[in-house]
Amino acid sequence: MRLDGQAAAKSRRLDGGETIEVELPDPEPTELVQEDIDLRVAYEDEHLLVVDKPAGVVTHPAPGHGHGTLVQGLLEHGAAGGEESDRPGIVHRLDRDTSGLLVVARSEEAYDRLQNLVRARALERIYLALVRGRPRSWQGRIEAPIGRDREDPTRRSLDTDSPRDAITHFEVEELLGAHALLRVRLETGRTHQIRVHLGAVDLPVMGDRVYGVPDPRLKRQFLHAARLGFTHPFTGQPVEVEAPLPGDLQGFLAQIRR
Repeated sequence: MRLDGQAAAKSRRLDGGETIEVELPDPEPTELVQEDIDLRVAYEDEHLLVVDKPAGVVTHPAPGHGHGTLVQGLLEHGAAGGEESDRPGIVHRLDRDTSGLLVVARSEEAYDRLQNLVRARALERIYLALVRGRPRSWQGRIEAPIGRDREDPTRRSLDTDSPRDAITHFEVEELLGAHALLRVRLETGRTHQIRVHLGAVDLPVMGDRVYGVPDPRLKRQFLHAARLGFTHPFTGQPVEVEAPLPGDLQGFLAQIRR
């Protein structure tokens, strides 16, 4: 530890106003260990796979989530590629409590080609979201930069000092009284983008305890990655994969429809 540019003992008492310099040790590398995670593989070939992630599963290890992640469950499926050793093959993510489809690479070359699809906005990602409110039109486009919230760095917000372009498209799938089931397409893929954007236009996601409307009948946000579409980066053939709504969301939707 250095105090005002000089070496200082750890026991040194501070008077206030001093400048403290501390050299932190390098973080320990994360060693991934294969774990048995119940996963549905919706599509696979030698280059890539599409997995249907359950709600409650974190995509890759992070502080507080060192075990039971999607990545650890994917090791037995040959997930590979990318510079970060704790997230092999991962080219895009889903929030812990969002269910649905993710495409995962099985080699370094597949990872690079899938990343190029993401950068070119050529990976079609369609979600189903149940919101409170009735949209003013049957379809819409939300374009509003998103970044870390100025007041709470754990949240994403339009009120930010670090804005990044974010575009979300939606159309009404079904009107349900005071609610609406929306089909949402991401053009960009910022953290929490759908939840933040829909909340910003007064269409908060049901069950979302951070940006939307908590409901005791829902244990998580009503948001599901229902469809992935892209041109296969090796064969050039179209790949289209769909995942049905999980049982918890189907049950809640049935209650809303009554």
